Amino acid sequence: MRLKGWRISLFFAPVAAAAVYFSTESELISSQRSEKTEILTLKVDQGAQIHELYRAGYDVTGIDFGKNLVDVYVDENSKQLLLGQYKNLKVVNSNAIDRTLAPDANYTNPDELKEFLDSLAAKAPEISRLEVIGQSIQGRDILALKITDNPDTRELDEPTILFNAMHHSREVMTTEVTMDIAEYLIDNYGVDEKVTHWVNNTEIWVLPMLNPDGNNRVWNQDKMWRKNVRGGYGVDINRNYPYKWGACRGSSGFSFMQDYRGPSAASEPETQNLMNLVARTQPVFNISYHSYSELVIYPLGCEGQRAANKEVVEGIGQQLAQKLPSDDGDSHYRPGTAWELIYAVDGSDIDWMYAEHHVVPYVIELNARRLGFHPDYRWRQPTVEKQRAGWGFLLDRLTQSGIRGVVRDDSGQVLTDGTVTFTKVGSATASASTYRLKKDGTYHIVLKPGSYKLTFNATGRSITKEILVGDDLVVQDIEI
Repeated sequence: MRLKGWRISLFFAPVAAAAVYFSTESELISSQRSEKTEILTLKVDQGAQIHELYRAGYDVTGIDFGKNLVDVYVDENSKQLLLGQYKNLKVVNSNAIDRTLAPDANYTNPDELKEFLDSLAAKAPEISRLEVIGQSIQGRDILALKITDNPDTRELDEPTILFNAMHHSREVMTTEVTMDIAEYLIDNYGVDEKVTHWVNNTEIWVLPMLNPDGNNRVWNQDKMWRKNVRGGYGVDINRNYPYKWGACRGSSGFSFMQDYRGPSAASEPETQNLMNLVARTQPVFNISYHSYSELVIYPLGCEGQRAANKEVVEGIGQQLAQKLPSDDGDSHYRPGTAWELIYAVDGSDIDWMYAEHHVVPYVIELNARRLGFHPDYRWRQPTVEKQRAGWGFLLDRLTQSGIRGVVRDDSGQVLTDGTVTFTKVGSATASASTYRLKKDGTYHIVLKPGSYKLTFNATGRSITKEILVGDDLVVQDIEI
């Protein structure tokens, strides 16, 4: 059997190494206590070499584009296989990893997160509500905090935004950033004019830890654990979403691999919980926090594919990256699709959100390559402070150029089964795009300034409007 475009020896080399000790849960945990592992830092000549390492099954953990460096997480077997296969790659550093040594104790574990969110919600019940959106495989609550001026009411005129973190359990800084978002908004409400405007005019959801089981394993067994804990081998939650699941070699079908996509699309309760939250809250924007490499990633993840409205999605992503200074202070985060920056990704949350719910979503990969997954805790405060400019930019963008409204019939009943088709007036190159109405009967189209023709279809009837969009959000309710 021959894999198109790749040598079998290249593709299966690290797979064979992994299979040695990923056969049962007890053997896996035992190996995690004794197996020698390390992060190899390699000098690469071009991005294609990064793609090749990933497609060969190696755990590519981080990148420094300015210095052409890539980190690969290896055990002794896969290290020898890698160095034998890629003799042209220079090893510039090797950092031994003691997986049994937990991260800095100042970082937040699942129990501490619950205490923190309980306390925060109790401090400001008039603008916040803590929800259990579901449970993990091991039965831990997955928590999300809603922040808005009327937290017990869904106000249809207020656009929604979602901030989520820790799909991957070893990425401890991601939870800290989302905790800071929630704390900053609550502590500065009524004090800071901009924060008060955000809370009064939008609906903000913060989900700091989607993968509490995996994070528990990080603290108690293996600080390099990435996936959830299904079967002891785990599923990569961020390869488990239904859109393009397993479609473009952006994940693995082997359960012992770091990017194992699961037995079927949306098989994991953690995946289902986030999907249900998105379907219910209908966010306009989303940031999924990951680490590391100082990147802003936008859809789509399969090689060569781009968002249909890439001018908007990628344009905002590029602006977002410019808001985020690097840890070294000499540059900013680098924007792009996953396949442009690192490697192809299928079954991701941002691709699913974009395709299924017309969310404009981004991944932010926190921190410089040299800081890794577990930066010294002194980096916590500088990191969360730098990220405020990014998430604040998207909160501002919620009420900037675009069109939003509620679609009702002539009796005032909200319509949820319908579409809106829009095109830019006077553009010779613009093609029409069609969005489904959101589950709550609203629509929200993020646009550049200009004149647009919109046609609304529902209940067998239609209506067309031409709307001029400036720098601010246009609110246009529709009666069909």
